[in-house]
Amino acid sequence: MKKTDKDRFIVSVKVGPKGQITVPVEAREMFDIKTGDTLMFMGDKDRGMALLKDDEFYKMMGGIVK
Repeated sequence: MKKTDKDRFIVSVKVGPKGQITVPVEAREMFDIKTGDTLMFMGDKDRGMALLKDDEFYKMMGGIVK
């Protein structure tokens, strides 16, 4: 893991045989991710991938998608 400052870090994860990844402890702590939380995985072929908690996604969307 490479910490760039208190609010950012870069870490690599490996995809397991079932297509699963482990969310690094630094990310779980920073974003208060707990066991049982639902995460949204979004992808755009040109822009890449994003992962965020579902409640943050709904706030960002302003209640449009629920």
